[in-house]
Amino acid sequence: MTIPEQEILIVDDDDDVRDSLCALLRSAGFAVRDFSSARALLDEEDLTGACLIADIRMPDMDGLTMQEELTKRGSTLPVIIVTGHGDVPLAVRAMKAGAADFIEKPYDDEDLLASVRRAVDLKRLAPHLPEAEAAGIELIDSLTPRERDVLEHVIAGRPNKLIAFELGISPRTVEIHRAHLMEKMKAGSLPELVRVAFAAGVVPARGTQN
Repeated sequence: MTIPEQEILIVDDDDDVRDSLCALLRSAGFAVRDFSSARALLDEEDLTGACLIADIRMPDMDGLTMQEELTKRGSTLPVIIVTGHGDVPLAVRAMKAGAADFIEKPYDDEDLLASVRRAVDLKRLAPHLPEAEAAGIELIDSLTPRERDVLEHVIAGRPNKLIAFELGISPRTVEIHRAHLMEKMKAGSLPELVRVAFAAGVVPARGTQN
C-alpha cells in the first residue's frame, strides 16, 4: 500500500497515545496513519510518508531497532523518537544512527508539531545540509575547552552530577557551563542542542562510567 508523501506515520503500542497524536496532527492539517507496533509498520511495502514518529520503548521491537531496520532497507523517512526522561542516552544513540529528532515525555504539543515540521522540511532542505554542518561547526568553535567537555558529556545523555564527577568539577559549575553552551549553541532544548552538535560532528564522551 502506498502512503502519501505528506502523511505522518505514528508507531506506538499505547492506543490512547496514538489517538491523541493523530488528533493533534490532524488538527494541524497533516494526514496521519498509525501503527500499533514496529513490525506492523515494517510490513508495509512502501514507506514514503513525510516523517515517522515512534516511541522508543515498545514490546517485541523498540523504536531504535525499528529505525535501524529502516536504515538497512535504505529508507530516507525522517524519524522522530519519543522518549521518557530516563531514555535520553537511547535517544542520543538514535540520533547518532540518523534520527531527525527526539522529544522527551511529557512533551508540549507545540514542541512536537515544531519537530514534525522540521522533519517534513528535512528532505526539501537536504541539499543545504553542508551549510547547516558548517554553521554548527562555527557555533562549536565559540565554546571554551571546558564548555566543549561538558557538551560532549551532555550529548552522551549524562546527568549533571555524573558529568561533575567525571570532569572533577562541582555540579554547580556544570550547570553554569551548560547554560553558557546552550546560549552559545543557540539551543532552546536538549534535543536541539544534540541536533546541532551532531550536525557539527561532535562525538559524545565515552566517560569513565561507560
